[in-house]
Amino acid sequence: MKCPFCAARDTQVLESRTVDEGKSIRRRRECLKCKKRFTTYEKVGGSALWVIKKDGRRESFDKEKVKRGVLRAVEKRPISMDFINDLVESVEREMLRSQKEEVSSKSIGKAVLKRLRRIDKVAWLRFASVYLQFEDLEDFAKAIKE
Repeated sequence: MKCPFCAARDTQVLESRTVDEGKSIRRRRECLKCKKRFTTYEKVGGSALWVIKKDGRRESFDKEKVKRGVLRAVEKRPISMDFINDLVESVEREMLRSQKEEVSSKSIGKAVLKRLRRIDKVAWLRFASVYLQFEDLEDFAKAIKE
């Protein structure tokens, strides 16, 4: 590990502990050259999960793309960033638990809708209007009735 202060490569781990529900390791380190301390985090690398889009294209799963969609839906709603981050993480875990290398964008959308519906009906309707491609007021009325 390279020291962020002096760029020396010799560092010593002083303390390690798991964080983020066991998904990451936090390490407190000390540079052996300049003696300054810093913290590093280790996470499992990106998932090998592919998304099959409606038009048949394949692209790698992008947690940030899911997050952007949720952020648009919850704009000006009383929903915390912690909730949004947890929602996105839980959707990713659900997709990974399916033990498939490829998941449909439809299954990702359904997973997001399921979680939003429990928390905020307006955010759910906003997300649904894009995900389900509402075209007119009748589509909104039908979704609200259901």
